[in-house]
Amino acid sequence: MTDVTEPDLATEMIDESQTVEVRADADAAAAEARADEATDEVSADPVVPPTPAAPIELTEAALEALLFVAEKPMSRREIASLAGTDRATVDARLGDLEVSLRERGIRLLVDGDRVELATAPEGGALVARYIGADSVRLSPASMETLAIVAYRQPVTKSAVERIRGVDSDYTIRTLLHRRYLVELGRSGAPGRPFLYGTGFEFLERFGLTSLEELPPLDADVAARLAEEGGEPITEPLFADDGTPG
Repeated sequence: MTDVTEPDLATEMIDESQTVEVRADADAAAAEARADEATDEVSADPVVPPTPAAPIELTEAALEALLFVAEKPMSRREIASLAGTDRATVDARLGDLEVSLRERGIRLLVDGDRVELATAPEGGALVARYIGADSVRLSPASMETLAIVAYRQPVTKSAVERIRGVDSDYTIRTLLHRRYLVELGRSGAPGRPFLYGTGFEFLERFGLTSLEELPPLDADVAARLAEEGGEPITEPLFADDGTPG
C-alpha cells in the first residue's frame, strides 16, 4: 500500500505547491498594480488652465490687414476678442481706418455691428473688366424690391408684396441668391415669417459704406413705406458677434 500511495501523495504536494506559487504571483502582481496607480495619482501633474493669449496692439494697419484676409464680414466683438482689447478701441480704430480709406481704392463697409473691406465704386468698371464679368443687371422688379427693403428693413415678404401690389416671391428669392438681401430673423406675426434686410453686396453694388448714406426719400414715398415694414425681430438669426444663433 505504501508503494502505491506515496507517488500520489507526492503529486498532490507538488500540485498544491504550484497553486500556492501561482496565487502568490497573482497577489504580488495586484499589489504592484495598486502601487503603480497610487504613484500615478501622486505624481500626476495638476490641471493647469490655458494661458490667455497676450494682447496685440490694434493699430490701424493691423486692423486693415485683418479685414483684408477675413473671408467674411467681422463683428466688432470678434475683432476685440482676437486683439485682446476693448470695444472702444475697436470703434476708434475703425473710425480712423474709415477716414484713411476715403481717398483710396478700398472702402470700409459697415452693416450694424459687422464690418468688411470692399473695392471703391470708382474702380468698379476696371475691376469688372479684370475679372471678366460686368455687374449683373437688376430688373425693375428687383430694384423696386431692394428699395422697399433698404428703407423699411426689417420687413416681411408679405409687407413688400402689399407695397408693390404684386407677388414678390421669385424676386426676393433671386435677391437672396445674389446676396443683395439676407434673412435677419423671424417676425412675431402669425406663422413667424422671415424678416429681410440688405446685405453687404447691396452696399457694394450701390457704392455705399453704410445704410446711412441712402438718399432721402420723397415725402409721399416715405409716407407710403411708413405704413408697412419696420417690424421688430423676435428671433434673430445671428448673435451679437455675427455668428449664427
